[in-house]
Amino acid sequence: MKFKESLADFRRKAMRRGSESSSDAESMQTRGISSFVDRFVETPDDPPATSFFSPFTRNSKKDPVLIDEGYVASVHEETVDSPENIFDDEFSDEKFDSHHIKGWRTFKKFLSFIGPGIMVSVAYMDPGNYSTDIQGGAQFQYKLLFVILLSTIIAIYLQILAIRLGSITGKDLAQSCRAHLPRWISWFIWFLAESAIIATDIAEVAGTAIALKVLLNIPLIAGVFITIADTLLVIAVYGRENGMRALRILEWIVTALLLTVVVCFCVILAKIPKANVGQVFYGYVPSSAIVTSEGIYAAAGILGATVMPHSLYLGSAQTIPRVREHDMKNGYRPRSRDEKTDAYKPSVEAIRATIKYAIIETVIALSTVALFINSAILIVAGDTMYGSEEAENADLFSLNDMLKLYLGKGIAIVFFVALLASGLSSSVICTIAGQIVGEGHIKWKTKAWVRRLVTRLISLIPCAVVVGCVGQKGISDAINWSQVVLTITLPFLTMQLVYLTSSKKVMAVNIKNYQNNGKYVTYSEDEKRNDYANGWISTIFGSLVTIFLFVANCYLLVEIGLTN
Repeated sequence: MKFKESLADFRRKAMRRGSESSSDAESMQTRGISSFVDRFVETPDDPPATSFFSPFTRNSKKDPVLIDEGYVASVHEETVDSPENIFDDEFSDEKFDSHHIKGWRTFKKFLSFIGPGIMVSVAYMDPGNYSTDIQGGAQFQYKLLFVILLSTIIAIYLQILAIRLGSITGKDLAQSCRAHLPRWISWFIWFLAESAIIATDIAEVAGTAIALKVLLNIPLIAGVFITIADTLLVIAVYGRENGMRALRILEWIVTALLLTVVVCFCVILAKIPKANVGQVFYGYVPSSAIVTSEGIYAAAGILGATVMPHSLYLGSAQTIPRVREHDMKNGYRPRSRDEKTDAYKPSVEAIRATIKYAIIETVIALSTVALFINSAILIVAGDTMYGSEEAENADLFSLNDMLKLYLGKGIAIVFFVALLASGLSSSVICTIAGQIVGEGHIKWKTKAWVRRLVTRLISLIPCAVVVGCVGQKGISDAINWSQVVLTITLPFLTMQLVYLTSSKKVMAVNIKNYQNNGKYVTYSEDEKRNDYANGWISTIFGSLVTIFLFVANCYLLVEIGLTN
């Protein structure tokens, strides 16, 4: 009893010292002593709220708050003023259900990052993918599914590098090339990037025109010029100067189109006759058919169509607004318009708070939606065209005939609705990528609508000429040749991305600009720069990917030359 009384007396003295003291350190010490005593002793003189099972103790406004072991109070936290405010306080939620609240907040934060990954994934399912996947499925049935899986893995790796470059440096790939590469190399990369974007845009225009022809019987030449409408949409909505609101609107539009594509292919796959599911999944295992002359040619085409060069620019740029938004919410204010875009330097805190969510969202989008849609296209073509007379010269028009023959006109309509949605969404993405490339590499200073209109007209003119001169066969060939251009340009752009993200000079972050609640935090000399460059494993893997793409490139060009 004496021991209990002495402990109780000790506790009262500690509480009294805590009430009289104004220093945070003494207050925290008192909380610890009180919590320690409460775990072993309950005295009848204590108020009920101080028992071992009670989370709070409060006798007056100056009384410290007892927190259980599930929550650690900050030295700046205030005590509870009234019982009504207990359950409104942020830390009371964490007290009663800290794990659930933390999980919910993490999930809500992740939801705020949904958008860039979806935008990027659209680039991996454009009409060019339809063309190459249809050819691969018609000739090899399901055996090239492994190539789609491999292409998706490479795409995920490259997108992670692009996200890291944009989030850490505050510059997209084009701006980083201009800032850190010799001028002539930056101009050469700009020429390749613009060529890739024009080639991609040709595929979008051609694919959309084909979809309009099949669905509404609109002449191909008219369909080509109708595709300018999506450019007008981007002109109306998107612009770096318009902020997050405009970006969100465009992301929701693209997401709606993407969901349309997913639903369409779910319907098509459900209507396909009972296929050998084991055979389909076995297609994701490497096959000897891939290493044949025809297999390598088809695989190189799928690889070039899946890993799109302009997606690297898009991936590096789309994450920057969210990093900048985090900094601005926490006290960082760019001093000028230039600093909002080109000279913006993210803080270490913003990088750590945003980069993981951006990477997770992109990985999920590519490994699910992009992989599913590309696989579905090949499976549909393999199920309907493999072994038929049309397999050798398979294209979108011949697939339309086969779908009507084997699955009915309704399924053919659903397929081309998916193609139309893919063409429209991919065209929007391509237009944005063109803006990023022009502004970043050469600082093309002109009005946004002029730049986008010029880019689209450059793509429209060759498509219109081909359709007018050659007709239906010509527009299918235009899609196929556009994929060859993409395959040629891809390794050069990949090489720059791997080099920049492996450079300690480029990927270093100066911590002296970091702010905490409006106050600058001082660091020692050793802590003034954080190095976010790729590790040696990532650098080696990126170099191997680049070499692999160069080899596939050379083989594809040789095969084209021999065929012609």
